[in-house]
Amino acid sequence: MSPDLELALRLADAADALSLPRFRTGLAFETKADLTPVTEADHAVEEEIRALLATERPDDAILGEEQGTSGSGARRWILDPIDATRNYARGIPVWATLIALEESGDVRLGVVSAPALGRRWWAERDEGAFANGDRIGVSAIAQVEEAVVSLGWDRPLLEIAGRAWQPRGFGDFWAHVLVAEGAVDVAVDAVGVSEWDLAAVQVIVEEAGGRFSDFSGVSRIDGGTAVSSNGLLHDELLTAIAAR
Repeated sequence: MSPDLELALRLADAADALSLPRFRTGLAFETKADLTPVTEADHAVEEEIRALLATERPDDAILGEEQGTSGSGARRWILDPIDATRNYARGIPVWATLIALEESGDVRLGVVSAPALGRRWWAERDEGAFANGDRIGVSAIAQVEEAVVSLGWDRPLLEIAGRAWQPRGFGDFWAHVLVAEGAVDVAVDAVGVSEWDLAAVQVIVEEAGGRFSDFSGVSRIDGGTAVSSNGLLHDELLTAIAAR
């Protein structure tokens, strides 16, 4: 485990220590200009992570959902203090802090910490993907008719859904880490997703042996769309998206 991954896991510990005690305490939320909600916990978590990075990695840049970009350089930490804030605000335990480190345009490591679920996933390039310390991997399902397909997109792929063994509606980080664990075979995220939504889960899915791309098939986090899969079903899903 590299020093950067060790730091990312400590950042996740600090985030959990702030977010979990506030969960289900009746926190009010505001609606941002993009119509997404934000709570005091979102702000507190990002501020704490930024403060720790200012001490531990003062030369690195940061991109966070709530405070935007700061710093410059080849290394950039990408933060989503609470992914699935709607769940968090409504008392649904499926939410997480997402932390990633990008170097020269390549996401090198990612941590997804979901304390209300008691689960944490992480990965580092060429070192595999893990959940709570156990190595994880994608499924070997090669037929849509045998697949669990998660459609978080607002215009469902009805043809794929109709053929799938089990169509589901998982969203946010949850769909992608389930792909990495092999519980879900393919996942389509909502249109309009941002870099902080995708950076950490991209490296986890890919290090678990899967494939992660935008709707055109390019492995990227800045395209505004996302598809993850076990790799075997990826091209078929992209074809269905292109034909929508």
